Amino acid sequence: MFVVAAAMKRPLRIGRAGHVLAMLVGITQFCGNYNFVYSAEMYLTSGIVAVMIALMLVPNALLARVLLGQPITRRFLVGSGIAIAGIGLLLLHEAREAPLAGSVWLGVVLALAAMLCASVSNVIQANETGRKLAMVSLLAWAMLYGTLADIAVAWLRDGPPVIPTAPRYWLGTAYLAVFGSVVTFPLYYTLIRKLGAGRAAYNGVAVVVIAMLLSTVFEGYRWSLLAGTGAGLATLGLIVALSARKPAT
Repeated sequence: MFVVAAAMKRPLRIGRAGHVLAMLVGITQFCGNYNFVYSAEMYLTSGIVAVMIALMLVPNALLARVLLGQPITRRFLVGSGIAIAGIGLLLLHEAREAPLAGSVWLGVVLALAAMLCASVSNVIQANETGRKLAMVSLLAWAMLYGTLADIAVAWLRDGPPVIPTAPRYWLGTAYLAVFGSVVTFPLYYTLIRKLGAGRAAYNGVAVVVIAMLLSTVFEGYRWSLLAGTGAGLATLGLIVALSARKPAT
């Protein structure tokens, strides 16, 4: 991201307030969110985690209302209620299928923590300080601070780093770094600034559909009437919540 910022001739000096914001975004998005997501997927299929993360539009809109003054409509509240009901059915199905008692609920807590971390970073980067900074410059520093936080967490939890040698590891890491971070985050954070934090989270609907399909193919996710109804309600709720005319909702 520093290379991108330099290539775009964006200033990398962002001032003290900019560095504080970058540190908060880095710790919440590129450390907290990522670590909580991967930990949650030890207990829940990735499709279920994606559905829960898609509900980020709720805290996104609430935090945007409190911190940025963006309005919330009745349609948004109704849609959010429908989506939450669908999530409940999906989690009930997951609890019935879980091989270990209680592990599903640990996964739920971890997924909710991931969602809240992402939501905080989504909203605060669009505050007055963030809007004055070039997006790629803010993200470059945020990713650096997030990486340092990741190193600290990994070292404390698992000890000194071990350098992997498998090509598939490095190819996967390169994909996540380039397409999952450097390409996507400038686009997504720009959407938040232009459309509002709530409507920008609409991408979660597409993520849910893709993730549930991948879980079915690669993780052996077993569908039932309960799960199908829950997935349908969650998707419907997200669409209803984000179909209001006001761009902030």
